[in-house]
Amino acid sequence: MAVPIKGSEAIASGSLTRAELRWRYRAVHPDVYVGKGADRTLKLRTHAAARWLPGGVVAGRAAAALHGAKWVGSSTPVELIGTSRRPRDGVIVRDERTADHEIAQLGALTVTTPERTALDLARHLRRTAAIGHLDALAAAAGVKPEAVLTLAESYPGARGIRQARALLPLVDTGAQSPRESWLQLLLIDAGFPRPATQIPVSDGYTTMGWDEPKIGLEYDGDQHRSDRRQFVWDIGRHEMLNRLDWLMIRVVKEHSRAFVLQRVHDAFQLRGLRLPKSTRGL
Repeated sequence: MAVPIKGSEAIASGSLTRAELRWRYRAVHPDVYVGKGADRTLKLRTHAAARWLPGGVVAGRAAAALHGAKWVGSSTPVELIGTSRRPRDGVIVRDERTADHEIAQLGALTVTTPERTALDLARHLRRTAAIGHLDALAAAAGVKPEAVLTLAESYPGARGIRQARALLPLVDTGAQSPRESWLQLLLIDAGFPRPATQIPVSDGYTTMGWDEPKIGLEYDGDQHRSDRRQFVWDIGRHEMLNRLDWLMIRVVKEHSRAFVLQRVHDAFQLRGLRLPKSTRGL
């Protein structure tokens, strides 16, 4: 990764002339430069934002990515805890309280710990976005919801703390994508029993859903259509599940919430299961 530099420091030290700085680098923040050929990855943007805000602590989604969480896009805003300055595109600065035990050092970057990162994700993001990032962070960094809830007790009046307390117990490290996290939350919100993830079925196969009635759910992302090996593997997997009397519900991004819930409702009825009150009008 190309390392962002402070232009004034490079010129003062004699490592670059002003002309070399203009020719070889481009400014991404005031006095912060990156090489003109450097890819604008999230990691590079995070380092650049941290150079721009002295004393800033990387938080939120950028911190989650640094802790190894998947599914954080390269264009995701870099969130920092620090003293606010004039807003910058792609950077969110929050002037918030932190304790020493909530801060870690990852190389040159000062970052919130996985637990504090999880708390901030649960507080500041919309529920559907937050749960996907929380699941990914917990899977990557071993974050325990109980530890985060204990941390939340130190911030009783903080913005979004009520949402965080409600969302953290729903964290599931078995979710295989943000859309699986979304699907699980959709079903819980609708009143269905909480579906399990990574249910062992047979020969290493797993599914998401409810084991005893053998109702399974699968979110088919783009890789299920574009990857031929995945496509062939899916055919064998679904045939095996059908032989084992699993009732499978496949979901794609074009399906509306109402359509997904109706299909789950119908599956519960087909199995002769008692439906939650909140779903009986579907």
